[in-house]
Amino acid sequence: MISESFEQPLVIGIDAGGTRVRAYCADARGRVVGMGDSGPGNALSVPPADLVRHLAQAMGTAAPEGVRSGVTAVAGGFAGAGPGRGRDTAASCLAEALEALDISAAAAEVYGDADVAFASGPGAPADGLVLIAGTGAIAGRVVGRRCTQTVDGHGWLLGDKGSGFWLGREAVRAAVLALDGRGPWGPLVGSVLEQVTPDSPNAGLPPAERTRLRDAIADWAYSRPPVALARMSPLVVAAGADGDPTARSLLDRAADELADKVGALAPRSGELLVTTGGLIGPEGPLAERLAERVRPMGLRVAAVRDGAAGAVALARLLTR
Repeated sequence: MISESFEQPLVIGIDAGGTRVRAYCADARGRVVGMGDSGPGNALSVPPADLVRHLAQAMGTAAPEGVRSGVTAVAGGFAGAGPGRGRDTAASCLAEALEALDISAAAAEVYGDADVAFASGPGAPADGLVLIAGTGAIAGRVVGRRCTQTVDGHGWLLGDKGSGFWLGREAVRAAVLALDGRGPWGPLVGSVLEQVTPDSPNAGLPPAERTRLRDAIADWAYSRPPVALARMSPLVVAAGADGDPTARSLLDRAADELADKVGALAPRSGELLVTTGGLIGPEGPLAERLAERVRPMGLRVAAVRDGAAGAVALARLLTR
């Protein structure tokens, strides 16, 4: 659905992350007049055919057929769109999705997710630091509206410490350790087991039953895409709020990992740090912990909901 009142020309800004693609359609005054969401948009991990479909669905909802001829610029920020294969995949998939929607924008540009996230900061800034912590996690230094240095963002296999995936995986590991008899059995372990088995097991189980449950967890985890473990991260947040020591320790460790990424960028006192993602965006469960850890760095912290507004700002710059 698009607003009935808008001024042409139109632009589309896209934030394509590991969990979803979000598209905003904005008018000549920068007002968002249409929005659309779809499935995951990581340029490295989502199959190209699926990525094209998700982009087309999100943009098609944000800009219905009757207004698409007025779209003059499109800016897409993609997770996984670093130099090389990821950026090439993002560019080709965006072009294919635009063609499918019959949108012939004069300018269409691919950015990294860090670029659009930072541009979502107050006043669409050009220079500073950005930290994203959602399904994955990456920090970056932005110069001239392009990320020139990154820390982490290496994906679930090699990095993304402090991310939603990392928290979810550590929660499952905590349950396995408890069943092994090598870790504490608290509310977090019980919550993980409830996701895997309809039973309501407790710490007093005999060894054979513990082994059965441990194997059930392994079957559950290995039968899903690795990043699906990110869906377990809310269990850590909930258990931490209830005082579970294991969960609280994991949340503290996650905040430490995220602050460490920022520190690796050699921040200067007074610099702007834009934070976004489900964990550290506005009201994110790690926002306060992170703020405590970066405060000694002297940074100005601005939390934004996502990178779609920044993508709109960058798309508007393409029209000048």
